[in-house]
Formats: sequence, C-alpha cells, structure tokens
Amino acid sequence: MNQYYITTPIYYVNDRPHIGHCYTTVVADVAARFQRMVRGHDADVFFLTGTDEHADKVVTSAAENKVTPQEWADRNAAEFRRAFGACNGSFNDFIRTTESRHKDRVIEYITSLLKSGDIYRGQYTGWYDQGQEEYVTENAAREADFKSTISGKPLVKRTEDCYFFKLSKYQDALQKHIEAHPAFVSPSSRQAEILGRIRAGLNDVPISRPVTSDPATQWGIRVPGDDANRVYVWIDALFNYLSGVDAPERRTFWPAAVHLIGKDILWFHAAIWPALLMALRASSPAYDWVKLPHTIFGHGWWISEGMKMSKSLGNFISFERLMGYADRYSLDAVRWFLATQGPLSGADADFAHAKFIETYNAELANGLGNCTSRVSNMIDKYFGGVVPENAHDGEFAPQPGGGSPIDLALAARAAAKNPAPAGAEGRAFHFPETIAFHVKRAIEDQAAFDMSASLMHVTEIVRFVDDFISHTAPFTLAKTMNANPDAKPALAAILFACAEALRVASLLASPAMPTKMAHLWRDWNCAPAAGVALVELARYAGDHSLKAGQKLVKGEPLFMRADPAEAPPAEKA
Repeated sequence: MNQYYITTPIYYVNDRPHIGHCYTTVVADVAARFQRMVRGHDADVFFLTGTDEHADKVVTSAAENKVTPQEWADRNAAEFRRAFGACNGSFNDFIRTTESRHKDRVIEYITSLLKSGDIYRGQYTGWYDQGQEEYVTENAAREADFKSTISGKPLVKRTEDCYFFKLSKYQDALQKHIEAHPAFVSPSSRQAEILGRIRAGLNDVPISRPVTSDPATQWGIRVPGDDANRVYVWIDALFNYLSGVDAPERRTFWPAAVHLIGKDILWFHAAIWPALLMALRASSPAYDWVKLPHTIFGHGWWISEGMKMSKSLGNFISFERLMGYADRYSLDAVRWFLATQGPLSGADADFAHAKFIETYNAELANGLGNCTSRVSNMIDKYFGGVVPENAHDGEFAPQPGGGSPIDLALAARAAAKNPAPAGAEGRAFHFPETIAFHVKRAIEDQAAFDMSASLMHVTEIVRFVDDFISHTAPFTLAKTMNANPDAKPALAAILFACAEALRVASLLASPAMPTKMAHLWRDWNCAPAAGVALVELARYAGDHSLKAGQKLVKGEPLFMRADPAEAPPAEKA
C-alpha cells in the first residue's frame, strides 16, 4: 500500500480517559510515526481517532449534570483531545459522531443500503446489555447466565420495531475472505474466534432503535425517511472510519491498513463492519472505492498489579496516574513501556510498578541512555566533541599481522593488564551488516504490527554497541594515543562506529520516543532530513550518517536510573 491509514476505535464520551484509551491511541501513534518515517512523506500517512457521542448514557449523564447532551459530549470530547495531546498523539484528524460531516455521510450510506434492500424493516426480540448498549445473541446470553460479560448486570429482554441489516447474506463471503487473508483479523487467536462464530451461522442484525418519549432515545441520527427510528449507536460509530476519509482529497487513503481495537469490540469490527462495507460497495457504483480494510487488530486488556483493574480496589490506571509516571520518568518512557509491554499479542498485560521500573532501567536508563552517554562522553573527551574522521568500512575483524582497530584495542588491553572478555580472540563485529539486519527486521515487524518486536531492535543495537565497547575498551586504547600513532585512527573508527549505530537506533526508537530522540538529534547534530525514507536515513555510514567534524554535544543523560524501592508516583492533578 502506497499510503497508510490507521484508526483507533472512537471512544465513548461518557467515560473519562484511562490507560485503555491512551494505550490504543499511543500504539496507533507509534505505528503512524513509524510509517511516516518509512515512507519519508508525512502526507502519505493518515491517523484517525475521535469520540462516539450518540450513546444513551450521554443523555442520562448530561441530565445528571444539568447540561444538554451536546454540551456533555463537547465537554468530554475535549477531555479526550487533551489526553491524547498530552500523550503526544500525532493524529491527523479527530472525528466526532455529532459532527455534520459524519452524520451526513451516515445518512447517505444508510440510504444506499435501504435502496439496495440490504437494510429492511422488521421486528426484533432479544437480550439487551444496557451498559454496553448492544444486543446479545441467545447463545451468548445463555453462556453468560443472562448477565453482561462486562458489568455483570442482568440482560434485559426487549422487543422492538426496527431496521435490520442482512448480515446472513454475507456469511460465505466473510468466511472466504478471512480464510484467504490471514492478516485480516489479527492476532491469530482473534481470527479463530471470529471464524468460529461465522461458521456457526449468521443472523441478520438490528441497526436501528425506536424513538420514544424517553429523551435518551431521541439522541442520535434518524433513519433516512423515518424519524421514528434512529440509527443504532454501534452502526453509527462503525461508519466513522469511512466518513473520516470520505472526501475527494482523502479517499486515496482507503482502505484502512489497520483498524486497531480492543478485543471486547471485535465482533462488530471483524464481522458486521466488513459485511457493511461489502454491502455498501455492492449498493451503488458510487462506492466502488469502498474495499475491505487490510487488518482488524484486536489487542488484549491491561490488568494492574496482577489483578483486573477496579476503582474499588484502588488499582485503576487512570490518565492522571499515567501522567504521574510521565512527570517522574518522562512521557517517552511511558510510551515505550506501553508500546513494548502492552497486550498487543492478544493476551492481557500487567501494568505493575516493579515491571515498569525494571523495563525503564534495563532498556532505557542502563540501555539506550547509558550507551549514548558513554559514547558522547568519549567523543567529547578524546576528540573535542566533534565526530572523528573515519577511514574504516565498519567491518571490525582481526587481521593477519594485527593491524586492524580491533587488534590494536585488544593489544592495548593486554598491555594495560585489562582482561578482554571471554572469547574475544578472533571475534569480529560487522556494523553495516548488523545495522542493516535490524533496520530490515524492524520494518518487517512493524508491517506485521508486531510493535514490541520492532522496538526491540533498538535494544539489540544498543546491546551490540555495548558488547563492542566491552570488547574493545576504547578508554584503554585512548591512553596509548601519545605513544602509538595508530591508536588515534583506531579509536576514531571504534567511536564513529558506535555513534553511527546509535544514530540508527535512535531513528527506530523515535516513533515511540519522539521527544527524547529529538533531544539526542539536537545534541548530536543529526536530525533526520525531511522527505527521506527510513531505509536511506538508517543506512550505516551512508549519505545521511554522522559526518567527520560535525559538532556532537554530550548533553544531559536521556534517562536517569530509577530506584526500584521508590513508591509509585501519585496521580497528576
């Protein structure tokens, strides 16, 4: 796909932002930033998030707070924008379902489906989850003992005149598409779940709710031509992914590369939504461009300190608590933890304080932060804070006669009685090959939406550099520069290789940690050029590499080591 379109779910405005909302949005943001870098052009990537505002609970919450539903939606939509801005979200658009640009499009889509016959009038009787505002199948209700799987409250039996969507008509097409496209529903456990339900048989689904004297039922988009019915909130919400890009200048972004969602809303997104798209495409030539998305990715949930999150237990991870961590350890450290330790594989993940500190110290403070500090300090000390002249190809292997930089480094260690690491004799370090491998794999892992694996290539490059420093001990070699004329160019080659590898690592890390990496680029005078694709920017010693003579300031450490014994930070007011 030449262009890349990623979406988050749109979030209910009657809920305050918490770790679940922030996690999904941060992950989507990391993916969007990475793809902008891969392509070299920001305009080739579109990232959409927003709020779902036509829920019954918006009306009841608004009444409790003595404001109109629109005022309540406005207030809480602003809170979500503020939270995602505080998380450094780089979304291109924030869509709200109360906006005319969305409502008008939904009316057009429903009208087309009514004309084609894929939406028809009927009567529905079924079990309704009032908290989730969704109907539950008879089998699902029975399996849950006729209680909500989310709130635990009893389901309600309802009979309503409404409009139906012919989901059953698209059962075979859905099944064949999912079976033929393994990445369509991800991860694989989610695909198995969806296929199991589809193979068991699909029923037509209600897509409207009657309008009554109850104010809660009057809030929403009316079914075209029938003011006595409003479009069911879930159907209204699903169409945001299409309405958000349904303009001439944006349609080239469709189909979406990734719809990123939580596992609890998988059925609507992986079964009903693609069937709606199939139906809309078939309803009129005007919708020939409406193809199926590439991937619907259902991630797991966060737990807290080994237990399901609960406000009553006091272990709920609110947005304010995340910001407490951001204040103490940096926002980028929080983003790194969410992106690398989160429940993207499908299994739930634990936000435990000890785990956060362990990850922070191992991968950031003692890892990337310490390594960049060591290298910049040595360049400052031995080369006056400028990138040294490099006359080496980056292949550090022992040579017959012992003339290579690695031979000189090991000889200096021996003379100083500084023992080399076990197995040092004959060890070779191939910087161009190693860096190219990690860049290639990081891009492939991101394409497969394996974010943790992609970001771990940053850690692997840092380990490679640390291993090389331990092997060569440049600080020992530096002590011989006055007596040995070959020592300085050897030291220059070693430190250039280390700094250049870390420059590449910083590029791969920047989607997760844009602020910290921008600080490093400022200090090292190596901000990536605009309009250049990642494969070129990240080529070791290539056109965009560090250049001999450019200023490199050691600067402040990127991450200070955290004390594992310190108490978790308080919520930020």
